Amino acid sequence: MNYSKYRFSSLFLRASSMFLLLLIATACGGSDMSDAVAYQGVRVITGDGTVIEEATLIVQNGIFLEVGPSSDIDGSAVGSKVDLSGKTVMPTLNNAHFHLPSEREARIRELQQAAYYGTGATFSFGLDEGATGLEMRAELIQDGARSLSAGRGITAPEPGRSEVPHWVTSEEEARAAVQELAAQEVDIVKIWVDSRAGQYQRLSPALYSAIIDEAHAHGIPVTAHVFRLEDAKGLLEAGVDVFAHGIRDVDVDDEVIEMWRARPEVVLIPNLPGPGLPVGDMSWTAGTVSAERIAQMESTPTSFSDRASEAFGIQARNLVRLHQEGIRVAFGTDGGNSWTAHQELEDMVRAGLSPSDVLVAATSSAAAVMGLDETGLIAQGKSADFIVLQANPLDDITNTRGIIDVYLHGERIDRPGISARMLGTDQP
Repeated sequence: MNYSKYRFSSLFLRASSMFLLLLIATACGGSDMSDAVAYQGVRVITGDGTVIEEATLIVQNGIFLEVGPSSDIDGSAVGSKVDLSGKTVMPTLNNAHFHLPSEREARIRELQQAAYYGTGATFSFGLDEGATGLEMRAELIQDGARSLSAGRGITAPEPGRSEVPHWVTSEEEARAAVQELAAQEVDIVKIWVDSRAGQYQRLSPALYSAIIDEAHAHGIPVTAHVFRLEDAKGLLEAGVDVFAHGIRDVDVDDEVIEMWRARPEVVLIPNLPGPGLPVGDMSWTAGTVSAERIAQMESTPTSFSDRASEAFGIQARNLVRLHQEGIRVAFGTDGGNSWTAHQELEDMVRAGLSPSDVLVAATSSAAAVMGLDETGLIAQGKSADFIVLQANPLDDITNTRGIIDVYLHGERIDRPGISARMLGTDQP
C-alpha cells in the first residue's frame, strides 16, 4: 500500500536512524566484516511469498547486508557464523491493529511480551489515553516491539463504554477532533462505525465523511471499525483507507467488490472472531502465562459455540472472497494479549487462506499499512528483524509458536529474561 501522500511524522526519527544505519552498513560492508554475522543453512520465508530453502543471511549494524542461496554468498570474511541448518527464519510479525496500555510501565511490559512472541511492531488503534503512547513511538524499547499510535479515536457517543475516544455529534466537532489529533501528529485516525447491536447511534455518513476529509487534508490516513456491509460501502465511498475489521453482518456482495476494486489501495485487517471451538493446547504460552491460567484456559468450555461458529463463518467467507478478488489483506489482533497473534494466524488459515498468504499479510503487508518501509521483509537493506523457528510454518501455521529466537535490529532479544519478568521468577 502506498502511503506516500500521508505523513507518518512520528516515524521520522526511526526512518532517519535506519538511513544512517544503511550508510554505516554500506561503508563497512566493503572493507571490514569482522563484526558481521552470517546465519547459514536456513530456510528463509522472506515475507513476500518467496521461500529460499538453503539460505545465508549476513547481518551487520542491524541491517541485512546479503540474503540469498548459500551457494551464491561468500561468507568467508564474516566475523561470526551461526549454523541454522534445519531451522526456518521469517520476518517478525507486524500487528497493524492492537490496543496497548496507556501507562508507560504497562506499555513497556506489553511491548516486550509482543517481542517475545515474535512481533516487531504494533499499531495501537484509538484507545491511548494521555500523551504516553504518542511519546513512546520514537523510543526503541529494550527487548521490545516498536509502537505506533492513533491516540484517541473518534466515535458517536457511547455511554457506558470507553470514554477515551472523542465523542462527536456534529461536523464541527468531528473536524475539531481531527484537528486535535493532527496537532498531536497521530499515525492514523481511528473511527468506530457500529451501533453495538443497536445500543447506540452509529457515526453517521455525514460525520465520518467530514472526519475522513479533514484527516486527508492533514495528510493522515483513516481506519474504520465497521460491522455492517452497508456501512462498509459508505466508508469506501467516503474515502476510508483501512478497515480495522471485516464485514460481519452478511456475506459481501458484488457491489462492494466493485467499489473496493475501484480503490485497490484500501486494506482489510480482518481480526477474525473465535471460531467457537475448544481452546486446545495452550502450553506454548508457558513462557509468559502461569500454569494456573493455562489450565483455566484449557478447561473452560467454549460458550455460544453455534453463534460463534456462525459469526466466524460469515467473516471467513468474506475474507476468502475479498482475498480472491485481489483485495489487500493485512494482519491485526485487536485485543491486548500478544500471544493471540498466533491464534489469529491459525484462524486466518482456518478461514481458507494459505499459510503463505497469511504470513505475507502478517509481515510485509502489515508493515506497509503501518508505513514501516524498513521492516516486514528479509531482504538486503532491510532492518534485521526476524524470528528463528524450530519448524516450517508453511507446513503447519501453528509452527509459528515454536520460536527459538527473535532478533530486532540484528540483536537477539532476551526471551528468558522477558519470561522471568512476566512470570515473576526474576524476584530475589
